[in-house]
Order: sequence, then structure tokens, then C-alpha cells
Amino acid sequence: GAGGSGEFVKMVHKGIEDGRMQAVGEGFALMKSREDFDMDMAAIAEMWRHGSVVRSWLLDLTADFLREDQQLEGIEPHVADSGEGRWTAIEGIEQGVPTPVMSLATMMRFSSQGKGDYGNRLLAMMRKGFGGHAVTEKD
Repeated sequence: GAGGSGEFVKMVHKGIEDGRMQAVGEGFALMKSREDFDMDMAAIAEMWRHGSVVRSWLLDLTADFLREDQQLEGIEPHVADSGEGRWTAIEGIEQGVPTPVMSLATMMRFSSQGKGDYGNRLLAMMRKGFGGHAVTEKD
């Protein structure tokens, strides 16, 4: 393609990658939340790697680290962003092309970095103000 098209393709690839990672993370979090099912996350990832429509290198990597540690308690829930996902979301807006999955994946990165904490505190206080809902105080 024309000059710059390779970088553009790379940027879109990164947006797709972020969206797929977000979906896998959310899916495993949902399964993990059902403690009553006592599911083996490593076994599920391994099973999905073979013949499943969601099989991918990302799932291969996921199966590898879940095999070693399914709890991941030593890992902070902070996900960095390189900026490429951000650029992809901006490009979607500028071109008027809906890219909600890629854009939301970028927003979730920001959320994991604590950048939504103040807004969430405000939301908690608004709910308290209009409905008397409980607010969880910091220790």
C-alpha cells in the first residue's frame, strides 16, 4: 500500500489484539467467579487451545501461565498500554467507523491503572446522596 499503510495496519492489529485479550480475560474472570463449579482454569485453556473457535497464540500463552499459577495472586491488576490501542480508538472516531471493542479494551487498560478511581468514588457518593446507598470506606 501507500506510504504509512504498514504502520496503519500494525496499529489496527494492536487494537484487535487488545480486544481479544480483553475478551479472554473477561471470560476467564467470569468462569473463575463461579467458585461453586470448582473449574480448572488451566484445563479449560488447554482444551480451548485445540479445535476451539477461540484458539490462538494468546490462548497458548494463557494456558502456559495458568498451568504454573491459576490464582495469579502475586500479580498486580495493572495493565499497561503502549498507545497503539489508543491511536486505533482515535482513528475509529476520526473515520466515523465504530470500533467499540477496541475502544473499550483501551478504556479498560486505563481503568486497571487506577485512572477511573476518582470517578468511581464520585459515583459511590452520588448513589449515597440520592438513594442512601452504603459507601465502602478505605481502611
